[in-house]
Amino acid sequence: MSASRRSGTTDELGPDGPERDGADLLAALLDGMDAALCAFDADGVVTHWNREAERILGWTATEAVGRKGFAGWAVRTADAGEVEGRLLSAMHAPGRQVHEFALVTKDGGRVLVRTQSAAVRGPDGKPAGVYCAFSEVHAQIDLERSIALSEALFEDASWGVVLVDADLRPAVVNAHAARALGVGRTSGLGRPLGELLSQGVEELEGALTHVLAEGAPPAPAEMWVSVRTSEGERRRCWRSWFLRLASPLAEEPVPLGVSWMFQDVTEAKQGEQEAALLRFRSNQLHRAARAAAECEDPAEAATIHLDFALAGFADHALIDRVAGAVPVVAEASGPVRLVRIAATPSGAPGPSLVTGAAGLPVLYEPGHPALQCVERVGAVRADAGDVPVERAREWALARQWPADSVHALCAVLRSRGRTLGVVTFLRGRGRSRFERSDAAYAEDVAVRIAVALDLAGAVGEASGQG
Repeated sequence: MSASRRSGTTDELGPDGPERDGADLLAALLDGMDAALCAFDADGVVTHWNREAERILGWTATEAVGRKGFAGWAVRTADAGEVEGRLLSAMHAPGRQVHEFALVTKDGGRVLVRTQSAAVRGPDGKPAGVYCAFSEVHAQIDLERSIALSEALFEDASWGVVLVDADLRPAVVNAHAARALGVGRTSGLGRPLGELLSQGVEELEGALTHVLAEGAPPAPAEMWVSVRTSEGERRRCWRSWFLRLASPLAEEPVPLGVSWMFQDVTEAKQGEQEAALLRFRSNQLHRAARAAAECEDPAEAATIHLDFALAGFADHALIDRVAGAVPVVAEASGPVRLVRIAATPSGAPGPSLVTGAAGLPVLYEPGHPALQCVERVGAVRADAGDVPVERAREWALARQWPADSVHALCAVLRSRGRTLGVVTFLRGRGRSRFERSDAAYAEDVAVRIAVALDLAGAVGEASGQG
């Protein structure tokens, strides 16, 4: 190597000109490197020494450049031969050589470093020296651990990991997250979250924006989302953690995006919700039974059961009793007439009202869900479907129900082997349709209402005979 190159970052390289500009650029590049770097010529003389090498070992470029080998200053004399031999062997070996050994600091301490060395070729292609980049082993191990952790998260993690850029678009997606989102590892990159999720997007984007501005929240967040798939939408609950990512190379924190990690807890949350709902409904049945036991009038006790059942379950409820002196038995056939005997107020909320004193039948058309319920002696569900508001209103009014009803559940009233009538629960547009578990609860309520109505009938017959 020339004398000017051997001077590294310390010597003057002559008058201003291209050679000087090239030397300044080389000095700036060497001193700006994150790794320590030194170089040797073919004779083993140090030609370059950057600031990171000075930081690690304490020797300045002025003290290092021009020395032959490391013996007696950067390496113990007993180890110098082996260390220099391993470093300079890179001149005659293909590729890079990786070694670990101890170097000596200026204050006499020892530092274990990991080196990568490779040959420097001259204009004729022959080895002209060797360069050696090195860093402290613990720093290298920390870096390798970080890389290994990232690789493990994106390959083998049993929860979803998504790196979201500052524009709130996925930049990296691991295998688990790709399966949860119903996309490939690369097909979801750069797409707005609204193309992957149909519900819950606003909440998720709000959380990501907060993390970018304020940092990670102190606790995980549970979010319900609907994932778009080729088979339709899937409703899922994801327990999510968020971490703000900032560049370690910038003087001021520059957000690179957010690391979003999530775990599917849908089954656990559904189990918790079902258990809580079951406890609430059991408590309602218990409270209704105690309140109904204090009623002198069995018909009032029936409305008590109806009112307690409505809480959190339906918006409206109706009780229709089979018309005639004798209720139909299970095997009865032929047309059935129903008389409205109780209903919840259609306007302002309040207790159910006992009606039907005139005994006029309700004008249900053939095939009405209440009539089907009596004929089948079992629960019947009905829905207006996904139709405009006016169509839904027409659907409800045609069935003699409040105009805002879109979901209905009819449960048969049975006591002592006889069908006494039907209780109908109704929900508005803002609520979900009735499920099988709802039908089971409605049948429990219907049993209690039927017992109260049967008692009311028996009391009425006794009073008439008396």
